[in-house]
Order: sequence, then C-alpha cells, then structure tokens
Amino acid sequence: MSKDYYKTLGVEKNASQEEIKKAFRKKAHKHHPDKPTGDEAKFKEVNEAYQVVGDKEKRAQYDQYGSDFSQQGGFGGGMSWEDYMRATRGQQQGGGFGGVDFGDIFGEMFGFGGGGRRGGGQVRGRDIQVDVELSFEEAAFGIERSINLRKKNACDDCSGTGAEKDSKMNTCGECSGQGQVVRIQRTILGNMQTQAMCPICSGAGKIPEKSCKTCGGDGSVTNESDMQVKIPAGIHHGAQIRLTGHGEYPGTGGAAGDLYVRVHIKRHDIFVRDGFDVHMTLTINYAQAVLGDTIEIDTLDGKKNLVVPAGTQPHQKIRLKGLGIQQLQGSRRGDHYVQVLVDVPKKPGKKAKKLIQELKDEL
Repeated sequence: MSKDYYKTLGVEKNASQEEIKKAFRKKAHKHHPDKPTGDEAKFKEVNEAYQVVGDKEKRAQYDQYGSDFSQQGGFGGGMSWEDYMRATRGQQQGGGFGGVDFGDIFGEMFGFGGGGRRGGGQVRGRDIQVDVELSFEEAAFGIERSINLRKKNACDDCSGTGAEKDSKMNTCGECSGQGQVVRIQRTILGNMQTQAMCPICSGAGKIPEKSCKTCGGDGSVTNESDMQVKIPAGIHHGAQIRLTGHGEYPGTGGAAGDLYVRVHIKRHDIFVRDGFDVHMTLTINYAQAVLGDTIEIDTLDGKKNLVVPAGTQPHQKIRLKGLGIQQLQGSRRGDHYVQVLVDVPKKPGKKAKKLIQELKDEL
C-alpha cells in the first residue's frame, strides 16, 4: 500500500521544500530516540518520508508513482540504521545521504555542523543583501530610502520567544537553564567533550508552558518588512551599508542576521565623478576663447554662471571651488571642474574669414 509521506510530515502536497524541511525538523526533534519524547519507530517513518519528499528528484518520482518507486536502499544508498544514527548524533560530519543534507538539519538540533552560530551556541539568522539604485545627485547629497523585504522576522505576538502571552516560562530540564549541553563525541583521538546549544530550548534556557499560537512556538514568522535606510552623502558606486540585526530571524533563542544594502549609482548625462570632485566639458567658440565670456552651466547646485577668461586655451580647466560632492562622513565638498573645448570652424564664411585675417594681422 502506498505511503502518504506528506501526511507523515504533516504538510500539504504543494508545500515548499523549506516548509517540508521545517516540518521534518519538528518531527525529528520530537521523536529522536535520544530525546525523552523519542520514538524510534516514528523517527524512522519521519526520516523515510523526508528522504523522499525532501529531495526534489525523488519527490517528483514519488508524486508520479507513489512510494513504490525504487529508493536505492532504505537509508540513503545502502546506509544502515546504525550508520544513520551515528550521523545524526554527530559522529559523521557533512553528511548528505540520498540527496538530503542531514548535517544542516541535525547540526542545528544536536550541536554539530558549526554553521550559522555565534560563539558556538546562539543560532544566527541568514544575512540578506539588497541592491539600491541612486541618481548621481542622490549619491552626492545622501538620501533616505524605503526598502520593502519579505523575510523571516521575530513574531510580533511573542517578541520572538515562542511563548503565548502571559504563559509561564519553565527552566529547561535538558540544560538546567544554561542554554547549552555537554556532549561526548568519539573520535579517532578518543572521546572529546564538546559544548553545544541545547536542542530542547534552542539556547534560551526556558521553555514556555504554552506555545505562541501565531508562530507555533518557532518565534519567527515570514512577512513583509518596511524599513528606512539612510544613505550617507558622498557614497561611492558599489559601496555596502551594513544594518546589524535587520536580516532574517532564525527563531527562538537566536539572533537576527544582518542586512547589506549595496549601492549602484546611475551614470549622469553631463557629470563624471573623480573621488569627491565633479568633472564636465564645455564647448565654446573661437571668439569666446579669445575674448572671454560668461556662460550659464549646470552644477549639482543648479544653474551657475561660469566666467571664461579671455585667451582661454583648448582643454584648459576652470575650477569652481566647493561645488563638488560632499565628502563621506565629512562636511567639506569637492570641487567642480570644467574642461573647455574650443570649436574651430572648418568652413568659415567670407565675413568670418575677413575678421580672422584681420585678427591674424593684428597678432
């Protein structure tokens, strides 16, 4: 008779891989033979279900043919139940059996695997990176941007504790309120004592009598978050702003990861940036170069009058002090440089030729 692996894990058939993983962790945590609530038979059922629907390829076969399709050995390619139990107790590292990475799952539950923790105990949430595009002017003067993210956050109803409001918090019996447990691991060098996060209270040291109804006791919910990010004046293209604690929240007893905002600055039609200075080119005619002129130009501060001195040479630069970009974390500004290009007519008219000839004779 075909087995209903989705029912075994307590998820719907259209559940995402992340939802399946989450359900398996709960069931495995409850039924693991090393736990007071352990049930080896149920743990085997849960493991068998996850090995199939927790793997995308096997899940597709299962959805099409049911549980009678070939699984190539009960515990991941011929691994025995004893091998599997050694892996879940931390005696085999980095284990991916039958396409399923149990090191990731049981590392969080039983204290091996090492990733995603602070100080060897507290679970740390995932870091997030977002990209923000700024105009040239926004990067020059700074701006405050609103960012909308869909991510795992601490549950508002229980403030991330996983406890129902006014629920009594009891000291965890597994770790005696310490949040960590001492385990003995057998290695080729002999028995080694290690300290790991308590798998029962997730390092909190306390267990609520009643779990939060909103998050189911996880302490985290996935929803949308709006936050204001202050982007400082003078920031460079490709720079990152780190917002500590604004990443994903891992759940009870954990700490949120960080949010990284990467800045991209759009090209400007006129201005080019060099450090905190702004550069542009201005084309003038021959008469303006010889006689001088006052020309209105664009700057970061709007329209300004540029005085072109008489006798200006091609490619000469004129400096407008203090009209550049504000220095990052400072009050001073760079300068605005105008490189002058002289447009020499290729085919001047008769009158222009006569005047230029007179000027030539004068010089």
